[in-house]
Amino acid sequence: MKIIKKALKWFLYFLLIPISYLLVSLLLASITINRKSATSGEEKSIYLSTNGVHLDVVIPKENLDPLLLKELKYTDTDQYVSFGWGDENFYVNTPTWGDLTFSNALRALFLKSSTLLHVTRYSAVGTEWVEVKVSAPELQKLNTYIHQTFTRTTNGSNILLKNEGYSSLDDFYKSKGSYSCFSTCNSWVNVGFKESGIKSCLWTPFDFGLLNKHK
Repeated sequence: MKIIKKALKWFLYFLLIPISYLLVSLLLASITINRKSATSGEEKSIYLSTNGVHLDVVIPKENLDPLLLKELKYTDTDQYVSFGWGDENFYVNTPTWGDLTFSNALRALFLKSSTLLHVTRYSAVGTEWVEVKVSAPELQKLNTYIHQTFTRTTNGSNILLKNEGYSSLDDFYKSKGSYSCFSTCNSWVNVGFKESGIKSCLWTPFDFGLLNKHK
């Protein structure tokens, strides 16, 4: 009987961890970090895109900083470029949710790991994208934030993973940082918005935290 009670006690303690994480996440996601400057200069559109879990930021090609754009693969028909950040092993070995394994999820959330930037090109605006109006200075800061996330060679070139994209319209590049349950793909986008002065969450590991600020 004592063993059962002890096991139940430890089970409840263990259960408190994800519950506490969820509650703190929802609380901090509900706290809005407003724009750092007046919004009267809003004149550009960017977008938020999600697959239901993973959030990307999408920028019209014409609004990408030339330094950022010249290091990416693109064609004349590509009009929008999305950027997502995440765990390298998860990105490469989990192209669909059907490929998800417990070990991959565990490694991504709790073990220090290398990361990638996932860059995808589009010819038109997605029907489910959420439009976000930004000023020219905010857009430039966001461009800088993305540009600084890439890992580069000694000669300053992006490090492209050859033949690792999911299709002919996307690529993976080596990036800085380590993924964890506290630093997720969605919090990467949120930090970019926060540092650029765009409305954001205090912190959010989930896609809906930032999406709800702009719907």
